[in-house]
Amino acid sequence: MLRYGGSTTCVEVRLDDGSLVIIDAGSGIHALGRALLRDPALTEFHLLLTHAHWDHLTGFPFFAPAYFDRYRIHVRGGPEAQLSLLKYLEHQLEPPYFPVGFGALKARFDFISGADSMVKIGDATIVPIPLSHPNGGYGFAFHEPGKSFVFLTDNEPDFPHPGGLREEDYVEATRGVDLLIHDAQYNDDEYARSTRGWGHSTYSRAALIAAAAGVQRFVTFHHDPDHDDREIDRSVRHCRRLMRERRARVWCAGGAEGMVVRI
Repeated sequence: MLRYGGSTTCVEVRLDDGSLVIIDAGSGIHALGRALLRDPALTEFHLLLTHAHWDHLTGFPFFAPAYFDRYRIHVRGGPEAQLSLLKYLEHQLEPPYFPVGFGALKARFDFISGADSMVKIGDATIVPIPLSHPNGGYGFAFHEPGKSFVFLTDNEPDFPHPGGLREEDYVEATRGVDLLIHDAQYNDDEYARSTRGWGHSTYSRAALIAAAAGVQRFVTFHHDPDHDDREIDRSVRHCRRLMRERRARVWCAGGAEGMVVRI
């Protein structure tokens, strides 16, 4: 995992006006938090939570800005009650799991959910997209003037989990976007043998969605922790081949810690 890394889900999004949006609080949020402390001008940001499975929340107790009173953190999700979002984070710090309680955090938090949880930040609109995943969850579509980005982790598009969309709906939700980051955990053999219904996509299926939607850039994401760098390299080559066969001109790469994609 020397090149792609092994931290769990945390993505930093910088909007045109400089606003910071963080997607999920997996173990990767620890390094992000340390970096944010070095920026004295940053005191406010949004934290979007896709769902409450451990790998997407496990880094929150180690997120340094949560312990400083100069920060204001807006926590958002899909159409969930605000108390549910608060409960997700409080549970991370309950005994006997962690020695510091949520009440010890000094940052100012707010947990607000609207009817459809659409978020407006300056000229940007962030819209939740239901995931096909056990226990539900939401991806997010980011739209700014002339720019678009869709994030769909933990998504099994060809399995009908309750609350999820059809595969063709995911194609429509990502049609023509500048960047699609999509769950790509399994190879076809693993999926057929044992992991169908577990809530994650094959990288083949994710690539076919990217090709059908005509996205500009496609990044594979949520790699299987048993896949090393060489296996992920093979998966990216496979995705590129599938998209070439469909004459889809899509830039494709495997998601890696520290990767920066500019739109």
